[in-house]
Amino acid sequence: MHAATPLTAALEVADWRRRTSETYARVRALAADDPAAAHAVWVQQRDELFAYHPASPLTPDARADFVGLDVAPYDPRYRFEVGVDPAGQQRLDMATGTDGVVGFDRVGTLTLGDLGTLTLWSLRGYGGGLFLPVRDALAGRMTFGGGRYLLDTIKGADLGSDRVGRLVLDLNFAYNPSCAYDPAWACPLATRANTLSGEVPVGEQAPPLPATG
Repeated sequence: MHAATPLTAALEVADWRRRTSETYARVRALAADDPAAAHAVWVQQRDELFAYHPASPLTPDARADFVGLDVAPYDPRYRFEVGVDPAGQQRLDMATGTDGVVGFDRVGTLTLGDLGTLTLWSLRGYGGGLFLPVRDALAGRMTFGGGRYLLDTIKGADLGSDRVGRLVLDLNFAYNPSCAYDPAWACPLATRANTLSGEVPVGEQAPPLPATG
């Protein structure tokens, strides 16, 4: 994050979220007929945001060398349309440093075939929103060690639902939290309840380690 007045920073983040929402609206419209085309739009627009937007999570040095996010080619085997299974009540409080403690309530579980099961969370507090982080067996190697995000509807990351109300979970759209690119950001990360036993090689890959020395 760059130095900015509180007003400037707030406006920049609001614009980032607005543009993210617009991108996901295009994704949902295109994905009904061509998920791979929707994915290409998502990759291109995220690259533009990271490269040029003032709220980009890239550090100045990383932005100077940026040529695009490392995203695996689209693979339709990782797209799911699943129902939300009931789950007992559970509260989760995540300490995020700069944002303090962020509270979530468990609203259900989602089974992704042989990959495993994920917990679907609802943000507790003003605005609400569904939150679905995911960590897979490649975490710390090919994918970010702290896990990635798939849904974060309060920030506009929403892949929609099918005609009978099942959620669309397309792991090709799994993306790294901002703290993967700059530790100045504070992010809630995937816990054991959101760790898949299987490998998920698609989506955004682990960012390169910053240069030292």
